[in-house]
Amino acid sequence: MKIGQPSSRRSVLQFGSLVLLLGVQQIARGADILAVRLWPSKDYTRVTIESDREIKARQFLLADPPRIAIDIEGIQLLPALRELIAKVRPEDPNISGIRVGQNSPSVVRLVIDLKQAVQAQVFTLAPVAPYQHRLVFDLYPKKILDPLESLIAERLRDAQASSSQPQVAQIDPLGDLIAGHDRRTEPAPNTINASKDKTDRLVIVALDPGHGGEDPGAVGPGGTFEKDVVLQIALQLQERINKQPNMRAYLTRDADFFVPLNVRVQKARRVQADLFISIHADAFFTARPQGASVFVLSDRGASSSSARWLANKENSADMVGGINIKAKDEHVLKAMLDMSTTAQINDSLKLGGAMLGEMGNVGKLHKPRVEQASFAVLKAPDIPSVLVETAFISNPDEEARLRNPAYQAKLSDALMRGILRYFAKNPPLARNRAM
Repeated sequence: MKIGQPSSRRSVLQFGSLVLLLGVQQIARGADILAVRLWPSKDYTRVTIESDREIKARQFLLADPPRIAIDIEGIQLLPALRELIAKVRPEDPNISGIRVGQNSPSVVRLVIDLKQAVQAQVFTLAPVAPYQHRLVFDLYPKKILDPLESLIAERLRDAQASSSQPQVAQIDPLGDLIAGHDRRTEPAPNTINASKDKTDRLVIVALDPGHGGEDPGAVGPGGTFEKDVVLQIALQLQERINKQPNMRAYLTRDADFFVPLNVRVQKARRVQADLFISIHADAFFTARPQGASVFVLSDRGASSSSARWLANKENSADMVGGINIKAKDEHVLKAMLDMSTTAQINDSLKLGGAMLGEMGNVGKLHKPRVEQASFAVLKAPDIPSVLVETAFISNPDEEARLRNPAYQAKLSDALMRGILRYFAKNPPLARNRAM
């Protein structure tokens, strides 16, 4: 079936009314499609086509109804593309359906039907790690909700619905304290809002489940993906944080999708987070290493060769997950990552020490002290930030524990106690932020 010329709006509209049935396999003349993947989320939806050689694409946005037509050069219509059509989920906030047709002997046209207006980025990725050439379509909704406003509204709804909790003071939309905090009084060990010592603003803890989407992270000997177990732990920790008076957890990702390292930092700063906790599962070349670790940023080099090796490995996540290096604000975001302060590192060490101590009560520790290295994801200049390696997913015993919901719950409890211990000695105060 031949589709009209891509420059013709009429031909695209006619194509929109057709239903294409993919039938007998055709022989590829050019690139061979190795895999197709689709990663939906409220932040954006990513479509990936992996091939054995580089392919290029041109895009055409159409407004009524909203859809995007994409001409992919250098391929023929193959059954692999049928999988892409079937991967569209009803809950995808951006895509309602995908249709595909052979536009010319060497051009395949995708039409992506949209649920809302989007901004599209189309780019290619060179082979890296387990992937060969990738053609990526990132669809960002034009209408973006303010995450800070959403957190505040959520907390107010919870406060009104729960009469059994202590009365919640008025929350300033900018997150500032309305009343001062008495540093002389330590909160009770299981709360930061004891009756005599309230935190009179919304305290926000940013949780950052590592990897996601195209980037699986480390893979255990039993096939467990790091990205999956750390998301489950983050969701359990979110539940515990949200039960605390005047506290709210914000997740940099709440589903299986990729978030670039600098965007994780940007997200935490956008909600004016009081803490940033990046959750990971360690891995090594052999199955022997075990135990949990906590890392913070260093401005003087890594505290050990293993910390330096881990930082380099985690910092390479962008290459595997796939970032669009031609994005206009990339240089601005990279510059922001060089603004970290000595005060932020000192506070991060205090937080890391509190969390490491609590994790030692649940399982083994890989190192007895907080380590430091130049982790890109920890470079928020005004937020105490730690990277938690929950266990070694490369160790079969620890991999089994990480997959166990009961162990995940114990780990989440330990991380929660560490957060509360940190706030007990470092109460959250008003901060005059420029954002």
